[in-house]
Formats: sequence, structure tokens, C-alpha cells
Amino acid sequence: MPSFSTKRRVPFTAAQMYALVADVERYPEFMPMCTGLTVQSRTSVAEGEDLIARMSVGYKQIAESFTTSVRLRPGQLAVDANYLDGPFKRLENRWRFIDVDGGACDTDFYISYEFKSAMLGLLVGAAFDSAFRKFAEAFEMRARAIYGTPAASA
Repeated sequence: MPSFSTKRRVPFTAAQMYALVADVERYPEFMPMCTGLTVQSRTSVAEGEDLIARMSVGYKQIAESFTTSVRLRPGQLAVDANYLDGPFKRLENRWRFIDVDGGACDTDFYISYEFKSAMLGLLVGAAFDSAFRKFAEAFEMRARAIYGTPAASA
């Protein structure tokens, strides 16, 4: 089953990067293939917040939606998403942010997924894989748009 992980050092703080990833309602503005996102519920928990979110994605003539459970943990600068419903058999996604010297942070991104339908996997699998590989980069570009270009690059 396809998976991808990357660790990137970015010239923004862990708190800044966490805030961008936790702001799920904004994903359609900059995420590859994301055409819509609705938070269906929010629940406060001891370590942060649990969301149920439905994301719509599109590629050429194919449009799909899926629902995930998202746990936001601001004290740990961590975001975890797990699949609930849609075209996948399995989908797991996690983000971790760790401050490093100079106002930068290491951004650790992991995603693993498998489509229910082998045909859908054949039709859009390569596009999804390419989009998932660009997620961390999309958030770094979003950080530059929101926070500006840092004076010293990491």
C-alpha cells in the first residue's frame, strides 16, 4: 500500500506550521487536488480538539469525498488524521513539528493509504501519490504567503 514520509526544515516556527495544518477549513485555498472541506463536528478533549472533517478532492473528471477523524494536539504540536468513510480502504496521516535553532522547525509528514477499488487506484493512484508528495511543500508555500519570507532561511 502506498505511503510517503518526509522531514523538511522550514524557516518558520513549529507553532506557526502547526497553526497552518490545524486550520483545516483553509485547505481548499492551497492544497493540491482539494476542492472543498467541511468540518462536521468539533469536540474539545484534554489534549486539544477532535474534528470530523469531510474533504472533497478532484482530478480531471473524477471527484471524490472522504471523511476523517482529525486529532489536533497543540501542546505536542501534532496533528493526526484517520480514515472514516469514502473511497479508501485505509488512510492515515500525521504531522509533527519540532523547533530548531534560528526560529526554524523540522516538519515531519507521513501518509499511508489504500483505495477500496483497484480500478480507482489505477485511475487516480499516480495523481494522488504526486499530490500527497507535494503536501509538505504546499504548507511551506502557504507559510510564506501568510507569514512572509523570513530574513534568514533555514
